[in-house]
Amino acid sequence: MRFAEERLETIFSSISRSEIAVIGDIMLDRYIWGVVDRISPEAPVPVVNQTGQSSNLGGAANVAANISSLGARASLIGLVGDDADGKLLRSIVNDNRISDKGVVSDPARPTSVKTRVIAHNQHVVRIDHERATKPSSEIEAMLLTNMMKSLESCQACILEDYNKGVLTEQVIGKTIAACRAKNIIVGVDPKKENFWAYKGATLFKPNLKELEVAVGAQLKDDASLLAAGKDVLRSLNVDYLLVTRGEKGMALFTHEGTEFIPTRAHKVHDVSGAGDTVIASIVAALVGGANFKEAAEIANYAASIVIAEIGAVPVDANELRRVCIGR
Repeated sequence: MRFAEERLETIFSSISRSEIAVIGDIMLDRYIWGVVDRISPEAPVPVVNQTGQSSNLGGAANVAANISSLGARASLIGLVGDDADGKLLRSIVNDNRISDKGVVSDPARPTSVKTRVIAHNQHVVRIDHERATKPSSEIEAMLLTNMMKSLESCQACILEDYNKGVLTEQVIGKTIAACRAKNIIVGVDPKKENFWAYKGATLFKPNLKELEVAVGAQLKDDASLLAAGKDVLRSLNVDYLLVTRGEKGMALFTHEGTEFIPTRAHKVHDVSGAGDTVIASIVAALVGGANFKEAAEIANYAASIVIAEIGAVPVDANELRRVCIGR
């Protein structure tokens, strides 16, 4: 699908007048850049000579960054530690024109940080510093209060689950119920722990591996994927199920039928953050008045842009417009 320029501008103009809340697991993505020219004499591992370092938003914060980059106002709800990384993350959030009023600093846990060592544009190793536990009842109540406040001015909400503890069953249930009561679009990017807790969402977007784990079977062909997708759509009572399939594109399930959408990617450098971009783009497009097929296509094009870059980066709205109309 290619878009008429007038139609695309109508969608993006509406996006720019909207606000979308993102609640979930917030992370800081740190990158150590370097070069390798020898193997360590101490062990058969490469020696990376560091040439630089950078920090980006990850997890739910990267979803919010994509929302902001697409032109909408983004409100972020989640947890950071009461530490230097938490302060840095808030600073980057504000630099990306994202509201951090819903972000809670929890002194009982560190800020989740994923450090990737990259040499010659290749991942060498990833180091995770985090505590993936459920928050205390007091912190959970604060998250729910912040979420309810955000929904007062939002047209959509995204639940971004990385199995780090923020999205408890109570937070999930109350968020979806509140969105449904207010006729607010609710999109879900799930992980295996809470996969079956998201009943009643508007959009449910697992990747193929997550779907396979949830149904307990390998989905090796279109027929097995169709059967599993229809079961999940019905069991969760969601309006739309979108399964991302890597190089095979996407499978879109609705209660009227199923459609396979081929990938738009021409080159793949790094898939980290691609799922964040897909959920952000598709929800933003729906808020902008796109129908679901149009929204899925816009998200597909958005993913093709970000996987051509190194690291999790938000999609550039101008580049997305260009590729959607085929320029």
